[in-house]
Amino acid sequence: MSLAPLIEAAPAIPLHAFAAMAAFALGLVQFAAPKGTLPHRTIGWIWVALMVVVATSSFWIHGIRLVGSFGPIHLLSIFTLVVLPVAVWRAHTHRVTDHRRIMIFIFTGALVVAGVFTLVPGRLMHRVIFGS
Repeated sequence: MSLAPLIEAAPAIPLHAFAAMAAFALGLVQFAAPKGTLPHRTIGWIWVALMVVVATSSFWIHGIRLVGSFGPIHLLSIFTLVVLPVAVWRAHTHRVTDHRRIMIFIFTGALVVAGVFTLVPGRLMHRVIFGS
């Protein structure tokens, strides 16, 4: 494992990757910690901010191009940016079941599934984790 390929990449890529890794770690904390507490809300706001960074920074990453300079990951980024405020609003209006469902969906799709696809041979994170 070497962080060199990540550090040497264009600035949007390490920003995107480190924000995603931090969001993944905080998401795991959120799943394990008590809900509705001040720490849950504080970590939740940090997680939302990290996810905005992850989704927004993806628009400067063009590894897979299907339509112009955009690929399928950009659709996920748009979806994340649209659904995050909905999830926050659901918590604010005490619709906890909806909030939980949306947040789990974002975590699973935007961090876990998308993260697994970064490990495909030929991708940068594959080189970081497994070497060249």
